[in-house]
Amino acid sequence: MITAGIDCGAKTTKVVVIQDGKIIGRGAVPTGFDQVGAAQECLEKAIKAAGISKSEIERICGTGSGRNYLDLALSRVNDVRAISRAARYFFADAGTVVDVGAEESRVAQINEEGNPIDFAVGGRCAAGAGSYIEAMARALEVELEEIGPLSLEFSREIPLNTQCAIFGESEVVGLIHAQVDKRDISRAIHLSLASRLGALIQRIGVKREVVLFGGVGRNSGLAEALKKELGLDTIYITGEPEYGAAVGAAILAAEEA
Repeated sequence: MITAGIDCGAKTTKVVVIQDGKIIGRGAVPTGFDQVGAAQECLEKAIKAAGISKSEIERICGTGSGRNYLDLALSRVNDVRAISRAARYFFADAGTVVDVGAEESRVAQINEEGNPIDFAVGGRCAAGAGSYIEAMARALEVELEEIGPLSLEFSREIPLNTQCAIFGESEVVGLIHAQVDKRDISRAIHLSLASRLGALIQRIGVKREVVLFGGVGRNSGLAEALKKELGLDTIYITGEPEYGAAVGAAILAAEEA
């Protein structure tokens, strides 16, 4: 059976195609203002990558903030359910899943079947989401791909006191002008986001193992900061963590058939 999951996020739309439990294609495009168009374009990319025709897809399930606009989808699920099922798909012992989106973060404690038994969603604040790292990278004048590894080269830990991304950017600029090493500033940025994520996770409690989804999963600095915040030796991350919710939606589409 071939199914597809569409995750229509605030910044990026992702599609995953699964055949008999195996991922065979994926694609991603900026969501922009046309969520329906983004979903269609993304689905075509994933279909091409899978080497199949659209008619071979038996069911499509949508998730993400724009899921209600996805007429392509026969069913829709919320983000928490999608990421919970995906966490168990990738890691058999997953107990907690963290998904950091561009504008919002969400966490769930899950059972052996990959169903959420408790969850928490952060408010729509950039300081607790992926866009925070992007804003801080601009302030530091480094590429987004560089800011994580840069933080791992820190020599001392310094606090960032601001609880707002906008004022946090000004605080970072002030530290730069004070000639604080960029590596130490980068470490502070990642610890700041990890602290906010940690507070969200503690609202439901940490049930090991912890899985991290979202584009920030590619950021080695955040993974290390989150391990420190939670007192863990390992944070489990897939090779392409931004596709977590889309994978979960595709799995659920097959289960609903």
